[in-house]
Amino acid sequence: MSLPGRHSLLWKLCALLALVCLLMASLQVDLHQRIYAANARLDEAAKLTLHTYARDAEHALQREGMRGLDSVLQRLREREQVWAVVVDEHQHSLASRPIEASERQKLDFVRRLDFPVGRPGGSPIYYVPFSDGRSRLVVELPARLDPRTHTHLWVLLLQQVLPACLALVLGALLYRVLIAPMVILRRQAHALSAGNLGARIGPRVARRQDELGELGRAFDHMAERLQTTVVFQRRLLRDLSHELRTPLSRLRAAGERETDITAMRQRLDREVQGMERLIADTLELVWLDTERPALPLETVEVERLWEVLREDACFESGWAAERMPCDLPADCRVLGNLNGLAQALENILRNAIRHSPPQGRVRLTGRRVQAGWHLWVEDQGPGVTADTLELIFQPFARLNAARPGADGYGLGLSIARSVVQLQGGRLWAENAQPGLRLHLELAAA
Repeated sequence: MSLPGRHSLLWKLCALLALVCLLMASLQVDLHQRIYAANARLDEAAKLTLHTYARDAEHALQREGMRGLDSVLQRLREREQVWAVVVDEHQHSLASRPIEASERQKLDFVRRLDFPVGRPGGSPIYYVPFSDGRSRLVVELPARLDPRTHTHLWVLLLQQVLPACLALVLGALLYRVLIAPMVILRRQAHALSAGNLGARIGPRVARRQDELGELGRAFDHMAERLQTTVVFQRRLLRDLSHELRTPLSRLRAAGERETDITAMRQRLDREVQGMERLIADTLELVWLDTERPALPLETVEVERLWEVLREDACFESGWAAERMPCDLPADCRVLGNLNGLAQALENILRNAIRHSPPQGRVRLTGRRVQAGWHLWVEDQGPGVTADTLELIFQPFARLNAARPGADGYGLGLSIARSVVQLQGGRLWAENAQPGLRLHLELAAA
């Protein structure tokens, strides 16, 4: 199983998930360090409070001795609910109550006021030296002065709220990347199923280079194809019903007025043949448009094919072969479907003969262009106006006001273009001087 292309949605999702994971890990580490650094040391207000307690104890010791110090320490313990002693440089208590063994262990972990408070959960013990440099106040940090009081809130935000917010951001990004295009696709699919043939995904999704973009372009192509087919079939059905009314009206009129049975039969045979040809051509055009069959391609010698078609045209029209010359190079071989190309050239040739003046000529010419052949069939008729050069390829298009020749149903050039396009070629028209020139582009064999 091969890996998807570089524009695949897989890589976008992997990059998005990797970015969110890296962002979460980075924020966790960085914010944790910042929170720890912000709450690691006492602020100036806490230091001032501890200095005040030490100054009060020192003044009480100097003025009232041991009894005054006991009173100050007792008030400090009751007020802050902490352990506090005053010791000398030998760790001996200067108050009346001696230091117990368990308390002496605490004296081994005292720290200066500018030292960190340590990890959350502990009770840091600080000392504040007296002015004599030998005695000092040793006190547990009061809870109200502990900078770590709100650390658990920060940890809650860091470990729970932040991941939840990042998850919401990830969900929003995934919605924008995945769900929003699917919502557009669902809405347009509902609109298409409701009969709105103009529903399209639009460039917002179709411009994407991933699988959703491919899906959007496929939907737009499908909707365009469906709209074209439905519009084409509706117009074809309308035009076909109009074309069938004329021979049916003539048959009805002939049935009401014609008294000669032989003439009636001739009229009936002629009209039935015309309707059969009309229905057959219409069905073929519908089949080419809806089924789009894959025509097998082979090497076709265009000059020899033209000779066969010219021989049939001479028999049908009474023209001399010299009036339908072929000026193709000897090596003109195209890659196409023999029967399809013969049908297209035959329709083009019949159309040119039908609209040519007396003693007119129809010429086939061509030249090699890159990887293909550019052929054109040119007649000497009056041509068409510039704004109707595309109209002549529409079904039932007959420009009798511009060109002589009223027979035919206007399906020949439509079938010819459809057949040429199924072979990977192009067919278009331009006015010549004089006449009409029909161009074909086909791949070279």
